[in-house]
Amino acid sequence: MAMRLSGVLLLTAIALWLALVAFGNITDYGSNWVFVQHVLAMDSISPDASIHYRAIHSPLLQHVAYVLIIATESVAALLCSIGAWRMWRARRAPASTFRRAKRFAIYGLTVGLILWLGGFMALGGEWFGMWMSTQWNGLESAFRFVVVLLVALVYLGQHDDERDQQ
Repeated sequence: MAMRLSGVLLLTAIALWLALVAFGNITDYGSNWVFVQHVLAMDSISPDASIHYRAIHSPLLQHVAYVLIIATESVAALLCSIGAWRMWRARRAPASTFRRAKRFAIYGLTVGLILWLGGFMALGGEWFGMWMSTQWNGLESAFRFVVVLLVALVYLGQHDDERDQQ
């Protein structure tokens, strides 16, 4: 039971964290908008870099990208919240039922990983050369998200047979 409660609390904290990230971007759109705009425009990477052709200068497309980021953060938060609630409700159930209750948690954590690993680290970091920027480099922050979400995914993926023994 302790491991189940631990998983529920961990996922609840992650859902809160992701919800606050999305909420912050929705209610203070301008703060991270500037970051997204500079990364996509590639205006702070080395002028000698041969990848400038990848830059997106269209404000419309930059806004679309930012809205997709916020929507993905929101979906990840919602899925983790649903997962935490379902795990809470199944905390006294047999292990097979509790494992099924983790499904939304796994989806939410995976959506978050896709966003911060695929979106920020792969696309932002490598495709748009964010790693070259000293001012608009979000790789360290993205890595922090990836590590937390991945560790949580592994933690929740542990097998739980305690209720099948009864």
